[in-house]
Amino acid sequence: MAGKGSLEERLKKGTKALVALYGEDGVEDARSRCAALALPLLGTDAGLGLRFYSAPGRSEIAGNHTDHNRGRVICAALRLDILACVKPRSDRLVKFVSKGFEGEIVIDLATAGPIPTETGTTAALIRGVAAILGEMGCRIPGFEARLDSRVPVGSGLSSSAAIEVLIATIMLDLSERQLDPLDVAKIARRAENEWFGKPCGLMDQAASASGGFIAIDFEDLDKPKLRRIEGDAAASGYRLFAVAPGGDHADLTPDYAAIPEEMRAVAAFLGASELRSIDPARIESRGPDIRAALGDRALLRALHFVDENERVRKMTKALEAGKFRKFLELVAKSGDSSWRLLQNVSTGRTPGSQSLAVAIALTQRWLGKDGVARVHGGGFAGTMQAWVRDKRAAAYKRYIEGWFGAGSVVELEIRGPGACRLL
Repeated sequence: MAGKGSLEERLKKGTKALVALYGEDGVEDARSRCAALALPLLGTDAGLGLRFYSAPGRSEIAGNHTDHNRGRVICAALRLDILACVKPRSDRLVKFVSKGFEGEIVIDLATAGPIPTETGTTAALIRGVAAILGEMGCRIPGFEARLDSRVPVGSGLSSSAAIEVLIATIMLDLSERQLDPLDVAKIARRAENEWFGKPCGLMDQAASASGGFIAIDFEDLDKPKLRRIEGDAAASGYRLFAVAPGGDHADLTPDYAAIPEEMRAVAAFLGASELRSIDPARIESRGPDIRAALGDRALLRALHFVDENERVRKMTKALEAGKFRKFLELVAKSGDSSWRLLQNVSTGRTPGSQSLAVAIALTQRWLGKDGVARVHGGGFAGTMQAWVRDKRAAAYKRYIEGWFGAGSVVELEIRGPGACRLL
């Protein structure tokens, strides 16, 4: 068929772009995904009008719960992505179909404001991104999109940020408008805050939009400093894994919310809005007063922020200098601080359900000096992260999946490009 041949030719010409995103070993799989997504959208133009886009998931490398108090973080874009095939329309309707999810989302972009019944849905994100870009003078045409996600939902790898950034990337490209990745991230975050109805920071969206291994300093929230780290983690002799050991995710919102609230309470006690504004020495010197006024956990979490914020700076320097063992020593200290001071490995309310703590403890015992482990992201019942020596990586995966089941261990490969149009 002419249509099939034309699409195959385009995909072959896009080999260089596919290698950059998925590596040489992932090119054929990427072509198959593209072809499968394109098939329902092929028209009389033999698919020449179709466009392909990708937005990566992300992994938090360091800076556990520091961004909300204007701290520093290190994060990385992943080869696990959301891939989309898009067909422009002549009207202002958007039709979204995601592989693995039932039904088609249909949005009329003529209605811009938040709709209460859409809160917490992908429809809200589509409408929100379009409305924000409309405020910037973009004329957003309609389109049909077929999506295939490799970012596991609820894995702590930011599937939500990836879909937001993907939507913004598609709409900007169709509007023939280009923006800096950080501006794309801000649009995505605002859509999540105001239309989707969920408060969040900027780290996840910035990682997906920018790509690569990046350090972000949120001291100025309006103009965070983003710095690409050029050190080659892939050549370190270690492999990066995320482990999802399961656990009860119900009713954890108060636990997550308490962390920034308690940190800001310490800052307010010392006359500031966030901990970044406080001289670290003052926190320790006023420790007895903080304990009396706010309790021990608030003090411990403030001490975690101080140490972790400085640790991120040291980790960035170690990576850029090629001192990967030093970087891993600091990763281990980061994980220890999260467990002891930040206390986000378990809630304490469910002593019989502490799968995240079990996964970290098992990893540390089994690996010994051949790797390090830490809580990943929000914590409590989410995922953990492990850096494992190449020679023990396969055995580690088998061992942990023996405890938590097939698919509980996912290898994470870092990709250079952020959200982009492929073809």
